[in-house]
Amino acid sequence: MTDIHATAFEKEAGFGDYFALLKPRVMSLVVFTALVGLLVAPVPVHPVVTLSSILFIAVGAGASGALNMWWDADIDAVMKRTAKRPVPSGKVTADEALAIGVALSGLSVVMLALATNFLAAGLLAFTIFFYVVIYSMWLKRWTPQNIVIGGAAGAFPPMIGWAVATGGISVESVLMFALIFMWTPPHFWALALFMRADYDTAGVPMLTVTHGRRVTRNHVLVYTAFLVPVALGLAFTSIGGPVYLAVALVMNALFLKGARDIWRRDETQAEADGYRTEKRVFRLSLYYLFLHFGALLADAALRSFGLGAW
Repeated sequence: MTDIHATAFEKEAGFGDYFALLKPRVMSLVVFTALVGLLVAPVPVHPVVTLSSILFIAVGAGASGALNMWWDADIDAVMKRTAKRPVPSGKVTADEALAIGVALSGLSVVMLALATNFLAAGLLAFTIFFYVVIYSMWLKRWTPQNIVIGGAAGAFPPMIGWAVATGGISVESVLMFALIFMWTPPHFWALALFMRADYDTAGVPMLTVTHGRRVTRNHVLVYTAFLVPVALGLAFTSIGGPVYLAVALVMNALFLKGARDIWRRDETQAEADGYRTEKRVFRLSLYYLFLHFGALLADAALRSFGLGAW
């Protein structure tokens, strides 16, 4: 009897499990890029509106995470990287994840509309729909291009932040979207190169599974080459500046070199050193996006003091 109660207690969901359901690490990236999109916009936003907007965008991101975990519970359970998530571990039921995801989705969109404008709320609603339905339910299990098209879901937050401030869409917000959109494939394919076994076991048609690591290495290099002009082009818009240009030059040179290093390797070499290069480039890709958006924020701060403008 004691063992049964102990097992039940161990599987009982706590606050941390429900918070993990919202994918906080993904949420933090969404919040950061949305905040940058809002703060670099040419229209000042009241601090209360800023805080409430970011809160509702974060809630929307969390809702997407919960719905994704509800739908992907079967494949999460067989992947080492995701097996301890709340739903496959049995701490949160699939029905609970679905109910939380739906409730938070509706709450975030309605509240963002009331706090800001219908364009920002509409973009948030479309982002949730795109991530859950287009990516999770359709693309992820159907095509090796899943992460290419599905990457759009993670690219919308700075556009939402910009729409909160301006009520519109501009070249600057589209380029911020494009920066994340083009960054996503090489970022995830670098991960997939050393995590292929997980995707293979789960039957997810990642490029490494359907076409092999050699083709994936080629794709990493090609997409990184397309990413570079997008990243540099943003420096010459109204939200760019010397800080962003310096960061973009350095980080894109490093990322392009990393992609070339991945492309030049064969599987014998990669397996022998435990995919050290692929892991290094994956870690670099995490810093890449943070530093680009941080640099945009730095240039905006300089402009507010009458400095740093082109």
